[in-house]
Amino acid sequence: MAIAKRFPIAHAMVFPNGAFLRGYVEPVADFNGEKRADGSRPQQRDKKTGLPLWQCTVIDADDDANRKDIGVSVKFAAEVQPVPPKNTSPLPWTPVEFTGLTALPWIDDSGPRPRLSWSFRASGMVAPGQDLTDAKPPTAKAAA
Repeated sequence: MAIAKRFPIAHAMVFPNGAFLRGYVEPVADFNGEKRADGSRPQQRDKKTGLPLWQCTVIDADDDANRKDIGVSVKFAAEVQPVPPKNTSPLPWTPVEFTGLTALPWIDDSGPRPRLSWSFRASGMVAPGQDLTDAKPPTAKAAA
């Protein structure tokens, strides 16, 4: 088959009315790994690259999105925690555009009826309107 399981897709096709970062970029917990002595879970790693996985939740600004599709998770495989652009909007959520976005369809059968769902990965995120060809890879999170 000519179509790969995970395929590249433009940010504007997934989020035609924009995407807004809700919360933070956080490590993805590995629930298959052994718990640490303190009870925490190790960070999940990408199966192909071995890089740590990070995720964020974004709000899809599409008015036609149903309530299950408004909050979308996007993952990153990166050595360091991706840093979102500075929020210069008057909103409590940061407007973002994803670079290197890919999609993987899957069947969510956790509810009463199975439905098509999507798994998204990105290589980075920038402020809307920033030239995506000049986007730099994620940098380390500033020390708190």
